[in-house]
Amino acid sequence: MKGIILAGGKGSRLFPVTTGVSKQLLPVYDKPMVYYPLSVLMQAKIKDILLISTPHDLDQYKRLLGDGSQWGINLSYLKQDQPNGLAEAFIIGESFIKDDPICLVLGDNIFHGPSFSKYLKDAIHQSTRNQKATIFGVKVKDPQRYGVIKFDKNGDALKIEEKPDLPKSDFAVAGLYFYPNSVIEISKKIKPSKRGELEISSVNQIYLNELKLHVEKLGSGFTWLDTGTHESLLEASQFIQTIEKRQGIKVGCLEEIAFENKWISKETVIKNANLLKHTDYGEFLIKKYLNVGD
Repeated sequence: MKGIILAGGKGSRLFPVTTGVSKQLLPVYDKPMVYYPLSVLMQAKIKDILLISTPHDLDQYKRLLGDGSQWGINLSYLKQDQPNGLAEAFIIGESFIKDDPICLVLGDNIFHGPSFSKYLKDAIHQSTRNQKATIFGVKVKDPQRYGVIKFDKNGDALKIEEKPDLPKSDFAVAGLYFYPNSVIEISKKIKPSKRGELEISSVNQIYLNELKLHVEKLGSGFTWLDTGTHESLLEASQFIQTIEKRQGIKVGCLEEIAFENKWISKETVIKNANLLKHTDYGEFLIKKYLNVGD
């Protein structure tokens, strides 16, 4: 399986900050926002990853992330000239995806909670073995901002609507999607919405109509954060700070995930940490891995 991080868009809800820097490069507490979705793909053990952003911002991501070898992954980059919708990512990335199944994660989404690795493993199984797509539903207080899942009385998904004025449920579709390779051709065939975009909800609805969509509800102990507004960006930073300080962990720590996946050695972890030794991030890695065997 391969992965795509979609880090485009204008970030207009974060103006004037994002008139000078890409939204997904803004800090969420102690890391760039893009570290968090990248960590999700790495937790799913996906090594071949494409980052899609605007022509103006692409070089900033290359300077920050490089080719990914410092984490044992392979990073590629492509541009999205205009914000034409999430589903365009599969068309842009066709030559990268080739014949593989694909996971798409939005660059401004953060996931944290118990059993996340199991959710990811199950989603990969659905797309690789069963040729089914997987989306994640999360209960929110403002579903009209998102794609919304309508369920029947048995709890089975009936319909997915993009930013409805009158939501049929309070379950929003989180910005993490797993698809079989057929998503490329499906994305090519859907028509732009009234907003002029190729909506990911249209893709999901097709899989749902074909009985090939698995909807996984994330429980109350799971946290999904969409950092698209000033308020939600601040809340996300406060959440990450609280979790890290209380539990003594690092959320979205790429070196830690890469080491646990056996993609990099202890020496590489320490080398990366020394570049950050005057930060809590670097000190966390040095303290945890300096005396750890490979």
